[in-house]
Formats: sequence, C-alpha cells, structure tokens
Amino acid sequence: MVKVALVKGERSLSTVKRAIALAGGVNEFVDKPVLIKVNFITTKTYETGATTDPIVVEALIQSIQPLNKQVFIVESDATMTDAYKACELTGMQSLCAKYSVQFINLRHVKDQLKVNVPVPEALSEITLPKRVLESYVISAAKLKTHDETQVTLGLKNMFGLLPEKFKAKFHAHGIEKVIVDINSVVKPAFTIIDGFFGMEGNGPVSGKPIKMDLVIAGKDPVATDAVASKVMGFDPASIFHIQRAAEKGIGTLENIEVVGKSIESVRRIFERA
Repeated sequence: MVKVALVKGERSLSTVKRAIALAGGVNEFVDKPVLIKVNFITTKTYETGATTDPIVVEALIQSIQPLNKQVFIVESDATMTDAYKACELTGMQSLCAKYSVQFINLRHVKDQLKVNVPVPEALSEITLPKRVLESYVISAAKLKTHDETQVTLGLKNMFGLLPEKFKAKFHAHGIEKVIVDINSVVKPAFTIIDGFFGMEGNGPVSGKPIKMDLVIAGKDPVATDAVASKVMGFDPASIFHIQRAAEKGIGTLENIEVVGKSIESVRRIFERA
C-alpha cells in the first residue's frame, strides 16, 4: 500500500507541511544533495496557476534544511522562457536569498553525462547534468491541464530537467514517451503538487486559474499523479505517461491509500485543453 496525501487548506506553510508529513516526510533525504525541481514554463506568478508557488518550496526548504544544508532549486530554460528571469519574477529568487539557497539553471551546468535509458520508449539515451544524477530530486509541480499530455503534474514536471532550451525537438519523439524515459532514468524521490491555484483549459500556460486550496504529496510519483488526475476529473489509466510509467514499475496505480481528504470531497472536473 502506497500513501498519497491530499490536504485542503488556505495557502500557508502549515498546509504544505501537513501534506509533507502525511506523505511520510522528507527526513531520509540527508546523505546527498536535494534538488527541488520547480515549474517555470513561464514568468507568470503562482496565482495564474502556471508556475510553482514559492510557499510550497519554502515549506520544503524549512523541512529539509535542519537535516541537510545541500538544498537547491532547479529548472532549465524553456523555449520561450529564461529560467533566471522566471526565478526573479515569480518571487523564487527572494526566497532563495532568504534561506541562502542557490537557484541552478540546469541549461548552464557544464558537467553533463549521457545516460542509457532502460527499455526506452523514445530515447535510447538522455543527457543530464551530473548533479541531477547524484541528488534526490523533489518534483514541485502544478495541478494543471496540458494541450499535449492532458495533465502536467509530477511526472511531466521532470521533463524540465533536460538541459536544453529548445525542447521542441523532443516533442517530435512523442512528448509522453519522453516523459516516461526521463522518469525511468531519474525517478523523483518525492512529489508535491501545488494546487493552491490550479489551471484548467488551455494549459500549461494560457489556461484559466482555479483556486483549489489543495496540496497533493507522495513518494510514489505514479500514485501521486494518479490521485491528482482523479481530483481533476481525469482517468489516470487513460493518460499515456502515467499508465506507461506504472507498467514499467516507476510507480503504481494500485493499492493507493489516500490520507487527509478524500478524492470525492475535493474533486472538480477541469475543462480539458
């Protein structure tokens, strides 16, 4: 039985920390660096539903730093977005300064390695920064729709680890397949989905914000995405990258214990992209 926390509450550190605790906590992430992978697909701020809320990241930092000082916030440039600019305009840079945490734009990390993908869907090898491969990665994602993948949650957020600006070339391989390949190589150690403000409709950038007052968290990335998908009114088994990730053992769609609120009590049918 895997556990996924579903917590409803006003936007606050305490709401996020309750979700972290119910999901099993982060106390074991002490023997190597921790990379908090945020979603900066745009420079829009959290209340638009497009980017990771700084308060979610702040709660993670406060939970991890007493045990492990090697905490970093990471993202790479998107085709239309400079990650450094997004870090500044979303308020994340101020958070970094407050806690002496470094923001790393993975596109500019020089030490990179080519990694073979076991049983690839689309890519036989993936180039990633060495530090990604030597760290715990926490996927700090958003609760939103996507015009190609139906939803963009914890697994899809890992796509941004690719240290290239022009990621459109990966879409030619089938973005959902590439998502599975990335998570086959680097599985998030912890997933936290920011649903204080979600996004429906024309996601992942231009959809409509929805105030959901939710945080979803878990250590199984597939189970966590499955719960989030159900909250949004999607069948996770119909979403290729979630279903295929389960088939490949990255996580599970079965025997999921939802703690906190029930899915039914918070479900809202999101408008599709």
